[in-house]
Amino acid sequence: MKLNSFKGSLLPFYKKHRKKIWVALAATFTFYWFCLPSSLFNDPTCMVLEALDGSMLGARIAADGQWRFPHSSQVPDKFQKAIVEFEDRRFFSHPGFDPIAFGRAMQQNIKNRSVVSGGSTISMQVIRLSRKGKSRTVFEKLLEVILATRLEIKYSKQEILAFYTSNAPFGGNVVGLEAAAWRYFGKKPETLSWGEAATLAVLPNSPSLIHPGRNRNSLLQKRNRLLKRLLEASVIDQTTYELSLDEVLPEKPHPLPRLAPHLLDRAFAENYKKGDQKFSKLVTTIDLALQARLNELALRKSQNLKSNQIHNLAILVQEVKTGDVVAYIGNAPNTGPENGEDVDIIRAARSTGSILKPFLYALMLNEGKILPKSLIADIPTQISSYKPENYLETYDGVIPADLALSRSLNVPFIRMLQEYSVEKFHFNLKKLGMSTLNRPPRHYGLTLALGGAEGSLWDLVGIYAGMARALGNFTGNNGRYSKNDFRKPNFLLTGKAKGEKSETFLQREPHLLSADAIWYAFDAMEELERPTTQGDWERFESSRPIAWKTGTSFGFRDAWAIGVSPKYVVGVWAGNADGEGRPGLVGVYAAAPILFDVFNMLPASRWFDPPYDAMKKLVVCERSGFPALDYCEKDTVYSNAKGVNAPPCPFHQVVHLDKSRRWQVNSNCEAPLNMVNQAWFVLPPVEEYYYKMKNPGYSSLPAFRQDCQVLEDKASPPMQMIYPRKNAKIYVPVDLDGAPGRTVFKMAHRLPETEVFWHLDNGFVGQTKTFHEIELNPPAGKHTLVLVDKKGNRLEVDFEVAAKN
Repeated sequence: MKLNSFKGSLLPFYKKHRKKIWVALAATFTFYWFCLPSSLFNDPTCMVLEALDGSMLGARIAADGQWRFPHSSQVPDKFQKAIVEFEDRRFFSHPGFDPIAFGRAMQQNIKNRSVVSGGSTISMQVIRLSRKGKSRTVFEKLLEVILATRLEIKYSKQEILAFYTSNAPFGGNVVGLEAAAWRYFGKKPETLSWGEAATLAVLPNSPSLIHPGRNRNSLLQKRNRLLKRLLEASVIDQTTYELSLDEVLPEKPHPLPRLAPHLLDRAFAENYKKGDQKFSKLVTTIDLALQARLNELALRKSQNLKSNQIHNLAILVQEVKTGDVVAYIGNAPNTGPENGEDVDIIRAARSTGSILKPFLYALMLNEGKILPKSLIADIPTQISSYKPENYLETYDGVIPADLALSRSLNVPFIRMLQEYSVEKFHFNLKKLGMSTLNRPPRHYGLTLALGGAEGSLWDLVGIYAGMARALGNFTGNNGRYSKNDFRKPNFLLTGKAKGEKSETFLQREPHLLSADAIWYAFDAMEELERPTTQGDWERFESSRPIAWKTGTSFGFRDAWAIGVSPKYVVGVWAGNADGEGRPGLVGVYAAAPILFDVFNMLPASRWFDPPYDAMKKLVVCERSGFPALDYCEKDTVYSNAKGVNAPPCPFHQVVHLDKSRRWQVNSNCEAPLNMVNQAWFVLPPVEEYYYKMKNPGYSSLPAFRQDCQVLEDKASPPMQMIYPRKNAKIYVPVDLDGAPGRTVFKMAHRLPETEVFWHLDNGFVGQTKTFHEIELNPPAGKHTLVLVDKKGNRLEVDFEVAAKN
């Protein structure tokens, strides 16, 4: 009766306020539905860098000074069971609010006449953590209950647990389980023991317990009580319980790993610093074991280099097939801030020395400018005011192009670049991937091949890897090329996960370098020779096939070594970050030994297969290496395909001899029927002068018989000036007494025994025989030197002596 009366009284009220009631209900529902923010946590996180296997390489503290790692959706099983047992036993069954736990907390608080328990569930604690800074009032507690139930509707239990695990405080400036596991135990959360997991599970409830030297007993007791509860709940067995009790508590926070600090800084600058926090945890392509071993190697080798006050060292290892960087040592560990320890040498632009020579060699092969054995002039050279010199300041006269690369001779490569053109070399270097050529070609000039430009280890290793990739893929691609062969190195695994696609289009013509040109360049680099202290040439042997090149910058400021195998490219740089040069800072001695040590840590591989499909059989002159003429000793060899475009041999000519074959003759003194026509290998006088010193078997062109009068052969004159060259400017040194020094003038004659008369400015100054050198002391100004041999051949050279000032 009373119930019906109550219903009857509500009905008129409902009818009268129906609209308001529905509006209120809709407002309440709307508030409830949208009360939860779209993003619970927006705190800055650490920049974390991981190796390929998920191990940590390093981390940078968050912008707010907290060690707070990026959110992880995975909660390790041990920690999950420990935290649920300690904080919220009915977590997986309640809807976000646990009345039983709340009632028990109220009883404890009344009994102790103070707040000793809040009765908050893990879901409610997630809400409280997300609403940081809010006071603990009854209203806030009720709001947490409401928001927690809404949290349970929107997220799964595992997601809620992940929120808690990633944002709970663990003492000091450590936030989240992953940061706590690394800071207190030096390991990943997945590898925590039961004792360690229990220690961390009790910390969010009382974070101050972790402070070293304080509250250690309280922390130990709480951990052990939790372990006892886990035993009673049959989560762990008796043996595990007893072993866990014996585990010691962490004494102090562990330093985080610093296996790749420069790569961490680079990743931070290129990703996280741009404000995109989804890249705050990056998985790299780094091989953790190799990175650790190379850190040890760099530390050990840098100690040796420091004895010569060489303080910096960098190592980069790239996998050829994938283009992935597997080791990144931006600078040797423990170098010290005073020596530029924080400088990432791998990205720094440094003088390249001779490290670019293989690119010029390959480009000229690729265009058919030379063949591998083509003879290149190696004589004293002066081009305007530029005078390149070889390392030992000696000359071969002429030398095969591949041997010039093997010995890294400067003069032949300057002459090759002069023929190829600086502008074209500059253009193609940029196409290959050199990003540091930010000045026009004329700024570098011919020094571009010898270190006049700056390059980075990152770019150079990437180019050599592109060459190895193009050569290695040639056969598998059925003699075709991919534009993707030449690309920048990559160190981020996550970059590939974002959907980067590799170029799969194949074409017959090479994008940059052909497989045959690359193969011949690598072949010459594998036969590397370097000068000994005695001035001889020593071939460097390796325990495995490696194409390698060294470089030394002017002033001994940079030592380079880059090596290539079918699987890996290794780059090493040694020097001082501030550019200070040091005697002995030479690529072959400072960087190359480290290069070989690195390769010995890598898996071995067989050498590249010759790309015969890209080569052609060519008939060449055996002695000159140029395409053969009809009158030279021939050889048939595999060569670069474009070698058919190379110029014919310039060194062989047919000479007319008398029947004794001792003298040259002509139609003025000998009947054609009595002449013997013979092919002869003839070098220009200067080239011949130096070539004969190292090749005693060389036969000079026979002299003409006395009764055969000939005029000077303008195509092959018998005399050639060694120093000074035509229109050269001479700088005369001053002796200790202040008087100007004397200048040695030097000339080469095809027949050294011929007497030569020297005239300076129409005045006779002397005569020479066999050794055609003379000391003169001309005053400042322009002069003309005239040389006449006994047969009337004449050589005239204009030069200028610079004023003393």
